[in-house]
This record gives sequence, C-alpha cells and structure tokens, in this order.
Amino acid sequence: MKRKLGKRWIIYWTLILLSLVSSAAHAQDERPVLVMPVTGPVTPVMLGYIQRGIQEAETRQAQALVIELNTPGGDVNVTQQIIQAMVASTVPVVVYVAPAGAYAASAGTLITLAGQVAAMAPNTSIGAASPVDSQGQDIPSTLKEKIVNILQADIEGLTRRRGDRAVQWARQAISQARAASVDEALQLGVIDFMASDLPDLLRQLDGFKVTVHGQEVTLHTQGAPVEQLSMTLAERFLYIIADPNVAFILMTLGINGILFELANPGGLIAGIVGAICLLLAFYALGVLDVNYTGLLFIALAFILFVLDIKTPTHGVLTAGGILSFVLGSLVLFNTSFSPVSVSLVVSVALATGAFFAFAMTKVVRSLHRPATTGIEGLLGSLAVARTDLAPGGTVFLKGEHWEAEAEDGPIPAGNRVRVTAVHGFRLRVKRETPKADTPGRSSETR
Repeated sequence: MKRKLGKRWIIYWTLILLSLVSSAAHAQDERPVLVMPVTGPVTPVMLGYIQRGIQEAETRQAQALVIELNTPGGDVNVTQQIIQAMVASTVPVVVYVAPAGAYAASAGTLITLAGQVAAMAPNTSIGAASPVDSQGQDIPSTLKEKIVNILQADIEGLTRRRGDRAVQWARQAISQARAASVDEALQLGVIDFMASDLPDLLRQLDGFKVTVHGQEVTLHTQGAPVEQLSMTLAERFLYIIADPNVAFILMTLGINGILFELANPGGLIAGIVGAICLLLAFYALGVLDVNYTGLLFIALAFILFVLDIKTPTHGVLTAGGILSFVLGSLVLFNTSFSPVSVSLVVSVALATGAFFAFAMTKVVRSLHRPATTGIEGLLGSLAVARTDLAPGGTVFLKGEHWEAEAEDGPIPAGNRVRVTAVHGFRLRVKRETPKADTPGRSSETR
C-alpha cells in the first residue's frame, strides 16, 4: 500500500514539473520580437522614440528589439544618449540597416555598433563618421582632434568584442571618414549578419548567443510573434515638423501671419494662426542644427518688405528683401544631415514678396483712405440748402437737417452745397459749382 502511494506521489510531482517546464517553454515562445523603423536624422525625436521602444520591450520581456535603421547621422550628444539607452537595455537590441539602399552614416555608425547584434540588408552602407559642424564643414583642428579622440574611444569600446580588424575599421571611420559596403562590413566583422529582409534576419538570429549585462542570452526568434512598434501620433507630428522644409514653411507662415495682424488688427485669425506656426517653428529650430545668423537675414528681409510699402521704391527694396530672405533661409538650414530644398526657398521667397506687395499695400491704402462714417465722413458730402444761407441757415444732409454756415453766401434755398468743415454739430459749406451738377446725377432732396 505504501509503495503504491509513493508511486502516485512520484507520478503526481513529475506531472507538475513537466507542466511547469511546458508552461515556461510556451511562455518563452510567446515572447514577441518588437520591430522599430527608425528613419531620418538623429534628433531628440528619434531619441525619445528609441527610449520608448526599449522601455516597451523591457516591460513585455521581448525576445529582442529590432531597430530598422536608415540615417545620415546627426547630433553627437543625442547619439550618445541613444547609445547609453541601448547599452543599459535588459533586452537584446538588434540594429538592422535596412531596407536595400539604406545607410548608417556618421552617427548612425555608432548606433549600429552599439547593438548587441548588428546586421545589414544588401546594397546598404555604413561609416563616414568623421565629425563635422552643423553645416557639414570641417571643425577647427584643435577642437576636431578632441572630438575625434573621444569618438574613437567610444567606438573602440563598442567594437572591441568584434575583433581587431573591426576596431581598426571603426577608428578609421572616425579619423578618415572610411565607409564600408555590406560585404566589406561582414568580412571585417563589423556586423554579424547580412539579411535580405526581416524574416531572413529572424531566421539567422535564432539560436544566436549575445551578452546582455555580462550574462549570455540565447535568442529564440524563429516562429516568435513579430510586432511593429510605430511612432505615436504625437511623435510622428513632432518628427514631421522637425523636417527643415516643414520648419521653414511654418516659420514663414508664422511671421507673415503676425505682421499681417499687426498691420490690420482686429481679425485675430491671422495672428492666432501665425503665433501657432511660429511656436512650432521655434520647436523645430531647437531640434535641428541651424545657423541663427540666417534669422538676421530673414528679419532684414521682412523689414525691407515693410519699408517698400511705407516708402515705395518701385520694387527695389522688395527685390532686396527677397534676396535677403533666400540667403537667410539657406544659411539657417545649411546642414549636411537635413538640407532644405533650394527650390522651396526660392518659391516661398517669391510668394512672400508677392504677398507683401499685394496684401500689405491694400492694408496701408485702407489706412490712408478718407473716413466714410462718423463726423469725418461728412466732409466733402453734398447737401441741399433748405433755407437761405445768409450766411447761416439749414441744409438737408443724409436724411437729417443740419445747421450750416455758407463760406460764399448768401446762397438761396434749393441750391446744392458741399461740406467743407464740421464744427461740432454745425457745418461749414460752400456753393457747389455747376460742373458737379451734371445731368443724370441725383441731388439729396426731399
């Protein structure tokens, strides 16, 4: 009896252990692979997106986080923050330079090498990571030497586990702007895989061992559920306005709207829209690498536009404003990572000049137009003498009787007179010349 009972307990606990092992294996298989498409210059928007992706992957205990990278590079400080987030991740981060034709240039090289796994699609490239300023120009020698030494130390630390040949290439990518095709990068050990697409990458990753925080982890990506982790609506919106072409349009609309509101107050809509566009443009300018000297040229352009309206010079100042606007816009957004379209700048400059030549001229003319309402609106109006003006009397004007005094009296009743001055509620008039009393022109009679 005791033997039977003992066997039953052994069978019972064996079944429990098998169930736990099966559940653990099933849970392991259900852990997803998260995929993030990351495209464009390295900006704070990209940093926030990648940080959110890593946090999401850690929360869900994902098998791996795959970053599909395609970037021309960007800000070094933002790049270092991205690398810190990737290195601190408890989930393996795979950087996949894709699709075909993509590249991980400049700062993108460091981001690629910061992943626990690096892979590239066919016809892609990596490298050319020499530091330059925000306009793509060489940095002064002393400062450049310091930056190069720091970046070489960083990239050597990221590449050391890949072997001496990979380290040598990485250092040359910083000091000599060396680049590599996918075939060369794979041969040198700079990357781990060449994968034609994402399924091919996941197939090659299955069973691959990586080191995460000093612990060896085996990837199980074959058959794992794959989920796309796209940008949120807010991230996508900020990413769009961080484009230099969009930022340029927003800035132009903002300045035009505010100036139009100041010249013609009371409409509010132009001022509100202009303020919103200008604030969004300021956000983009804070994100992008820009040369703020360009803002001075743009400000000068709008000053010239306004001056040409106030003191017409037959378009000379407007032409100078258009030239200043074009130069300022090109200088402001002259960055090697995200250049602004020259054709867009010229088109917007011409449209802005035309806007000021038309809209602002209409506003100024309306300010100088004689008043048509109130007491001032009576000046120059035609009236009819109701009594003899010798020199005082009564006239009929705009449906009302007014006290009037004739400048060239006496004027008999029934004659037409023209208002020359208004003193309180008393009009000063003079006889209307026969030339104004042409056939077909009605007089104000009752």
